[in-house]
Amino acid sequence: MLSLSANAAAAEPAAPRALGVETGITFPSNATIRTFQADGDDGVWIQDSRRNWYYATFFSPCRNIDFAQAIGVDTRGLSRLDKYATILVRGDRCALSSFVTSAPPPTKKERKAAEQAAKAAAEADKPN
Repeated sequence: MLSLSANAAAAEPAAPRALGVETGITFPSNATIRTFQADGDDGVWIQDSRRNWYYATFFSPCRNIDFAQAIGVDTRGLSRLDKYATILVRGDRCALSSFVTSAPPPTKKERKAAEQAAKAAAEADKPN
């Protein structure tokens, strides 16, 4: 009986992860952070080793993150990447204002479509 209930529990799909929730990654390193993708100089998506995505917002623009091939993390001794950490990019320190659970970053095609929609909306709002 116990093995049946254990198997039944294992067969149930995991509940979807809530998005936009402040969180953190414990012991950030090459083993726990898989990749990152800049969002201009306003923020960065970070993927952990379990393929979960997070979005970090900066207090001020983080120059050069769009062109960075690697980033560093200063956790100030707490061993946790969260809203109190700082991202290091080419010698610059970019303080975080938030670190939340996120969906994956948009694809290039999705970004281009959003830019075109924003441009069309701006054109429509212009006075004649």
